[in-house]
Amino acid sequence: MRDPSKPVPRGVYILPNLFTTASLFAGFLSITMAFAGNFDDAAWAILFSALMDGLDGKVARLTGSASQFGVEYDSLADAIAFGVAPGVLAWAWQLHHFGRLGLAAAFLFAACGALRLARFNVSVATTSKRFFIGLPIPAGGCTFATFVLFLPHLPEFMLGAVPHMALGLSFLAPLLMVSRVRYFSFKEYGFVKAHPFSTLVSALLIFVLLFSMPRLWAFLACLGYILSGLIYTFLLLPRRNKQILHHLTQQNS
Repeated sequence: MRDPSKPVPRGVYILPNLFTTASLFAGFLSITMAFAGNFDDAAWAILFSALMDGLDGKVARLTGSASQFGVEYDSLADAIAFGVAPGVLAWAWQLHHFGRLGLAAAFLFAACGALRLARFNVSVATTSKRFFIGLPIPAGGCTFATFVLFLPHLPEFMLGAVPHMALGLSFLAPLLMVSRVRYFSFKEYGFVKAHPFSTLVSALLIFVLLFSMPRLWAFLACLGYILSGLIYTFLLLPRRNKQILHHLTQQNS
């Protein structure tokens, strides 16, 4: 770890922003590929952008070079890579079949993504680090990208419904971004520190699954993450609150 008492070289500040720039470039590349009809490549570009987006923050924290400039730059890059790029991909791939309705659904990715980022930036200091309020914009963009890649695994009898499935996902993911549904942030590593061996085995299993069938398991992972927030918010959290309220009532009686 870097000694916090020593000044950070200017070059270190450049390093995390280079990862952010790579994420932005991948998002821009995805847009150009979608217009060219290279939908698989456009989807992979969004996933690569998500990888770079995850690394820039880690690098900034490890090198002690986090800055307000980096935070704002990251948000602008996310708006392009996970808001505009998935919307353009959705429109060029399937949503153009629906005319104005499809165009509106594609625009939701950009609009709700920008709203999600703005809300996150103004509330980051007052919300718990354990949860995100609303689906994170990278998760929303990656969900649609992995759906494009998942297409070869879709049963043949369902292929005719792909445009309507794409339309439904183009409404669902953006609306979840601006919802109050809680999603685990994975920013607290208490479980990892308490169970390092189990975590290592789980990470190895995930790697093997993704390596064996990346198109299938990547989409299932994104879909599972979406469902996890809905289950926690609408099933587990009300039950937990009810138990806490019942316990407090018993203590006061």
